[in-house]
Amino acid sequence: MALAVAALAGCGAPPGLGEPTSVPTHTAAPTPSGPSTAPATPPTTPPATAPSLGTVTPTPDGGLVATACRNGPTGQRVLQLLRGRAGVLPANVRVQVRTGPLCAGDWQFTVLTVTGHEELQVITRGEPGSPVLVTAGTDVCTIEVRATSPAGIRALACDAGPANGPGA
Repeated sequence: MALAVAALAGCGAPPGLGEPTSVPTHTAAPTPSGPSTAPATPPTTPPATAPSLGTVTPTPDGGLVATACRNGPTGQRVLQLLRGRAGVLPANVRVQVRTGPLCAGDWQFTVLTVTGHEELQVITRGEPGSPVLVTAGTDVCTIEVRATSPAGIRALACDAGPANGPGA
């Protein structure tokens, strides 16, 4: 123990933090009596302020909530996409749209009931007449969905848990 104390005792204050050796003194010059000319001081300017943003008008949706798609795509269009070039569903599997499509921004979320299989969640995006498949499966909370989808889609895909979309 004495060795540890002796080792630490050699550690003094870091350079520049010790007691000052001398304090500089300053004597004021006597003030002359009579008129004097004070040095001109530059005019002060008020501190810069942020420009006014005016009234903020929220967008009607902004993708915060996924709602029934007014202009499509339809559930049948999503099924065509999955059975077509995407090759997710074979032609002989019986499928029914359970929920959706629900839209937020230009993204869509659909839940399908697939006979003999688990429910299938589908996320598409793009124009209503030609949606593009983002992902499909029982857990559609992919990195792309987390990072780039609107909050309404992300809530359905990620917060609800696998195959537990609306109405489950």
